[in-house]
Amino acid sequence: MDGFGSLGKMLMVLGGMLLVFGAILAFADRLPGIGRLPGDILIRRGNFTFYFPLATSIVLSVLLTLLLALFSRR
Repeated sequence: MDGFGSLGKMLMVLGGMLLVFGAILAFADRLPGIGRLPGDILIRRGNFTFYFPLATSIVLSVLLTLLLALFSRR
């Protein structure tokens, strides 16, 4: 029975993380600077557009790493 309890807790944590990540994605266009940082790659040629948010990905990675490090310490 203990295996199911820990599995349930893990699924609730993953569901909460998905909820938070989904909310961030839904409201990301309203946050100033997100997706338009220097270092983000944008190529437009005719009817083709390529966008790679390199700098935004690095900033979000650092922020998430710091947040997870703070919350994982007990």
